[in-house]
Amino acid sequence: MIRRYLVILLCVYAVLSAGASSRHEALAQAADPSKGGVEAAAGTKEDLEDQKRINEAKEKAEEAMTEAEMAKQEVEVSKKEIEIQKQKAEIEKKEAEIAKKEAEAIKEITESGQKIREALDKVKEEEKEAEAALSLVEIKQLKALAAEEKARIREQEVEVAREKARIAGAKIREKRKKTYSKLVQTTAVIFFGYLLLFILVSVVNRRVSNLKRKHLLRKYIVYALNLLMIIYLVFIWSHNIQSITIFFSAIGAGVALALHEAILCMAGWLYLLIRRPYEVGDRIELGGVRGDVIDIRIFNTTLLEIGNWVDSDQSTGRIVDVPNSYVFRQASFNYNRGFEFIWNEIKVLVTFESDWKRAKEIMMEHGRKEAEGMEDIVKRKINKMTLQYMIFFDKLTPIVYVSIKDSGVELTLRYLTEAQHRRPSQDRITQAILDDFEKERKVNFAYPTYRIVRE
Repeated sequence: MIRRYLVILLCVYAVLSAGASSRHEALAQAADPSKGGVEAAAGTKEDLEDQKRINEAKEKAEEAMTEAEMAKQEVEVSKKEIEIQKQKAEIEKKEAEIAKKEAEAIKEITESGQKIREALDKVKEEEKEAEAALSLVEIKQLKALAAEEKARIREQEVEVAREKARIAGAKIREKRKKTYSKLVQTTAVIFFGYLLLFILVSVVNRRVSNLKRKHLLRKYIVYALNLLMIIYLVFIWSHNIQSITIFFSAIGAGVALALHEAILCMAGWLYLLIRRPYEVGDRIELGGVRGDVIDIRIFNTTLLEIGNWVDSDQSTGRIVDVPNSYVFRQASFNYNRGFEFIWNEIKVLVTFESDWKRAKEIMMEHGRKEAEGMEDIVKRKINKMTLQYMIFFDKLTPIVYVSIKDSGVELTLRYLTEAQHRRPSQDRITQAILDDFEKERKVNFAYPTYRIVRE
């Protein structure tokens, strides 16, 4: 930096010297005009060069001045930096003194640190004990508040219970009134219902002479009036249907287990009412029992028995009750369902020596007599049955089958007859055959014979 200053000073000095010499030459030329006139031409070119050098020197001088000013500014900045560094040094010195004092303080703190830690631990323990005591106090306060809240709630519950008891009492009184009213209505419905039933049954018994129609009308009247009374009673006691439903639901499983047979009989009764596999007056076979249906009740069907120890289809005089559940468990046979005719057979055994062809003609003749006027009726019945069932018969006229047995020739007359009149028709035909066989000498009945041989 000092060298720079020296160079600048030299440049300034050179510029000033050149200016002084040029000024001195100009004064000399002015003093000696003759000399100047001679050398004027030669001096003009040199003046221009000098002027150029002067200008260059001026520029260099100006640059040197600018550099000098900048150098001066840099010097001032350096001074400021030196002052700042001096201040930093003073600050560092102060910081060193503070650090020294801190070290001394730390040393003192370290020496008394154990005591401080013990004191702090003791303070922490006391704080914990104080916090525990405060917690216990808060818990006791909360318990006291909870007890007060419970007491208040209990008082409210007592008030609510009193209000409920009052409302329940009012409801019970109102319910009793309604129950008494409904009991009166129920009694009136049952009384007048059965009174009307008695009157209607009496009218039917007096006015209707047909037994089957009379029985059916009585049953329909009983069912209809009972159903109407049940419906009316349901409307009367409708507000108790929910409780009744809950009651029956609770005991439903036990009842279904203990009374499954009775429930099945009731289901069979409903099946009989809806599907109607047989009706009162039909001749049926159900559960191994044959007879005429004389009544159908909820749990059983009543039959007037036929057959059993009595030959053919004659009545035994016994009344048999067959459970309605049998309609689901066993096959039921109906002699009158849609087609009240059945095929009946009469078998006759004649000897080998007899004129079996004449016997066949006699049996066929009596079969045709029995079937006279019946073929058209049977055809109409069959045509009507084809609307509900896939049923057909190719041959409806009587026929006699012939077969050979050990004791002779067996003739079987097969013919259609009404199911409930099978026995009378068989009796008529048998008597007629016997009378005609008696007139024929070439026809003799066959019977088993035994030959005794002595050895």
